Amino acid sequence: MLESKNGMKDGLLNSIKAGPPALLELSSKITALVVDDNTLNQTIHHRLLDNLGIQNQVVGNGKEAVDVHCSGKNFDLILMDMDMPVMNGIEATRKLRSMGIRSLIAGVSARSAEKEKQEFIEAGLDDYQEKPLTTIKLASILHKVKKDG
Repeated sequence: MLESKNGMKDGLLNSIKAGPPALLELSSKITALVVDDNTLNQTIHHRLLDNLGIQNQVVGNGKEAVDVHCSGKNFDLILMDMDMPVMNGIEATRKLRSMGIRSLIAGVSARSAEKEKQEFIEAGLDDYQEKPLTTIKLASILHKVKKDG
C-alpha cells in the first residue's frame, strides 16, 4: 500500500486500475495537464490518466499552468482544481481562455456551493466534476475531449 504524507495507508491509490478497452482506445493520443496543489490529488489524477495511456504533466497551481502554455506546450485536456495558492483555478481558466487556449478544461473540485461552482464554470470550463475524480467521471470527460477533437 502507498502511504500519504501523513503516513496513512491509502487503498484508493492502489485501487486505481486501467479502464475498459474501449476507454483505453478512446484515450490514445490524448494529452492532459493536471493542475492541483494537493500532492495526493496530483497522484490520483496522474495515475488515473496514466493507467488509461494518457500522457500527462502535473503542475501545482494556476500560474504554473499558464506558464506551461506560454512555453509553447498544448494539451487536449486540463484537469483544473479550484482552490490553489498563487493563482486559483478560476483565475487560471480565465487567463488560459483569454490567451486563446482551446483545450477542454474540466474543473475538478471538492467545492459544492452552487455559487462557487457557477463562477468556476463561467470562467470558461467545459466540464465540472466533484472530487474525488473516478474512472467513471474521467470517462465522461474523455468522451467530450474525443467529440471536440
